[in-house]
Amino acid sequence: MMKFLKTILFIGVVVVIGWFLLVRYGNRPTSESKHQLLIERIEAMGKLELVKYRFSDVLEHKNVSAYLPDASVLLIVKADAVGCVDLTKLSPHNIEVIGDSVSIQLPTPEICYVKIDHEASKVYDTKMAFFREATLVDEAFKSAEKEVYKEVRNSDILRQTKENAIHVFKPLLEGLGFSKVNVYFE
Repeated sequence: MMKFLKTILFIGVVVVIGWFLLVRYGNRPTSESKHQLLIERIEAMGKLELVKYRFSDVLEHKNVSAYLPDASVLLIVKADAVGCVDLTKLSPHNIEVIGDSVSIQLPTPEICYVKIDHEASKVYDTKMAFFREATLVDEAFKSAEKEVYKEVRNSDILRQTKENAIHVFKPLLEGLGFSKVNVYFE
C-alpha cells in the first residue's frame, strides 16, 4: 500500500512539473506578417502648423434595440486638432518691402486636421454588447469624431493660430533686419 501511494505521488509530481513546463515553454501562437509597401504619392507641403489643441471626450454610446437588450460602451477619446497657415498660398504680391519696413499678408488660418488618437483613447466598459462589440465601439468613435469636429469649429483655435503666426513671423522678419514689421491676414 505504501509503495502504491509513493507511485501515485511520484506520478502526480511528474504530471504537475510536466504541465508547468508545457505552459511555460510550450508552443505559443506566433504571428507572421508580410508587407509590400509602396509610395503612392509625394506632395509638397507648405502648411505651417502653429497650434495644437488636445481634446478629451468621455462618451457613453448606446444601441437601443426593440428585441435585444440595449448595448452600451463607455469610452474616453483623445483627439488632436491643429491650426495652421498654408504658406503655399503666399505670393510675392503679399509681401511689401519699403526701406527698413516690411508688411506681409498671410493666408487665412485654417484647421489642418483633426484626428482621434486611438493609442491614447480607451474603451472602459461594454455592456450587453456580446457579438456587436466591434460595431458598437466603431460607432462610438465615429460619434466622438463628429463631436470633436463640432467643438473644434466652436473653439478659438483660429484666433490662437493668428496670434502664434504673428509671434513666429515678427521676430523672424526683425532678425532679417527689418525694424518695422506688419503681419496681417487676408
